[in-house]
Amino acid sequence: MNRPSRLVSPVVELRQYTLKPGQRETLIALFERELVETQEVTGMTVIGQFRDLDRPDMFVWLRGFENMETRKDALSAFYGGPVWAAHRDVANATMIDSDDVLLLKPAWRGAGFDLSGLLRPTATEAETMSNGSRLAGFVEISIHHLRPGAEAGFAERFQAEAVPLLAANGARLRGAFVSERSENTFPRLPVRAGENVFIAITGFDDGDAHAGHQAALAASPEWQVVRETLQAVSTKPTETLRLTPTARSLLR
Repeated sequence: MNRPSRLVSPVVELRQYTLKPGQRETLIALFERELVETQEVTGMTVIGQFRDLDRPDMFVWLRGFENMETRKDALSAFYGGPVWAAHRDVANATMIDSDDVLLLKPAWRGAGFDLSGLLRPTATEAETMSNGSRLAGFVEISIHHLRPGAEAGFAERFQAEAVPLLAANGARLRGAFVSERSENTFPRLPVRAGENVFIAITGFDDGDAHAGHQAALAASPEWQVVRETLQAVSTKPTETLRLTPTARSLLR
């Protein structure tokens, strides 16, 4: 088992890859075997990798950095290094689009990921765990698109009003983030510039626990009030990603 190289990442990328039909398992196998430790050795943290339950050709993953300067150094080292050169053709052959990337920072002090104590199976161990595919854990990522200038107030209200209700109805808040507006320090990899988002990441034991949580929220008058209040400063409906972690995902 390997411990993460970083416990908290003040800069996070949420990456959503559209893949060619039937290629998700090919990319996951390559990623988990060759592209986890080899990224982390450069100074980044591979936080989580996921299958999207509603989009069979989507691969979703998160990685983190200490700051924008170390992001530049780490990405330069990895994408300019021998490992990516050896595997990029196979990886890129699975993809239609890899530019759906949100650059994020914690929404409030303490809202970043705490990965302390979490263990990642080695690639060899993962191969023996149900072929590294259907393991415990369920993650929901909700993406709120906000009006300009609304993020601070939205984050404050979410922390004060939404977080207690989520916890009371079975969700574990793993992290909350807003758009990081610093200039992209590695323009070779595009990010979605100009976005104004708030993102909440919650974890559950399994899909049944998540379904029970959703049913409980739907029946909660308090949640309906909070949801409507938050939606009032949004520019479009909330995006919800229902995800299952891969065998080597730290975040579950």
